[in-house]
Amino acid sequence: MNIKQILQDNTGRHFSFEVLPPLKGNGTGALFRSIDKLKDFSPLFINITTHHSEFVYHEREDGLLERQNVRRRPGTIAVAAAIQQHYGIPVCPHVICSGATADRIEYELIDLQILGIENIMLLRGDKAREDRQFTPTPGGYAHTTELIRQVNKFNEGFFVDGTPIKHPGTPFHYGVAAYPEKHDEAPNMEQDIKYLKMKQDLGAEYAVTQLFYDNTKYFDFISKAREMGVTIPIIPGIKPFAKLSQLTVVPKTFHCDIPEELAGLARHCTTDEEAKALGIEWAVRQVRDLYSHGVNNVHFYTVSAVDSVREIVSRLLNE
Repeated sequence: MNIKQILQDNTGRHFSFEVLPPLKGNGTGALFRSIDKLKDFSPLFINITTHHSEFVYHEREDGLLERQNVRRRPGTIAVAAAIQQHYGIPVCPHVICSGATADRIEYELIDLQILGIENIMLLRGDKAREDRQFTPTPGGYAHTTELIRQVNKFNEGFFVDGTPIKHPGTPFHYGVAAYPEKHDEAPNMEQDIKYLKMKQDLGAEYAVTQLFYDNTKYFDFISKAREMGVTIPIIPGIKPFAKLSQLTVVPKTFHCDIPEELAGLARHCTTDEEAKALGIEWAVRQVRDLYSHGVNNVHFYTVSAVDSVREIVSRLLNE
């Protein structure tokens, strides 16, 4: 079932969550143990991220540095298929522009269709670690809208080169990202929302937001987006504060503000365990506030926070 239909058919309060594929060389054991902690709460779907390759430098015996292209977390499609087969929960793997050519994306779509996976999340992806700004892969895309157009063309029964697909399969349904505090490369919020509206007009059926800790940012964003014609569901993304280091790392990495109240409380924490407990209480408060404003579907980012998410969901769904 596609996620748009899932969101329409499920009344009451529900959640979904995102997981990382395991590092290269590791199996699915640790990942499945994480999912086991959350599956009994009936998640609507599970997102699986994907990561582009990156360049690393290794010193050779002659002392020179050799540049190598490494992908640390391969297997997004295989992991998505394994989760769907093992748990019977709808999956939504990420398909990204970053590090991919149009041909490689086409192969991903073919593999996903063969595996019976109809939900995908379309994203540009982050810039490569060694780049100062996002640089599209030769033969690839600079913008999510270009990726959307390729998926639309595939859904219509054509390969990227225009060749007809002899036996088109089930069309893909897709979501996109939204940014309550705007994308860090957008010149202003209005332009960012215009871009979201463009993705909606091209066929995006829902959006999931970047993480945020201040609900007023989300509510203001939703109000502005609706004023500008965005009508698709916009699911709030929540990541529990879990470590003292996140007080500085999170704003830098995810380009979101930490409210002064939360920052002040975090500064009084002396251990990561205290920070984790604070993060749980803050997220519970955030989601209760979202519920009170009629927002019943919440998406959790679980990296380094699976136990926190379990505690949060357990408390909220049992109220």
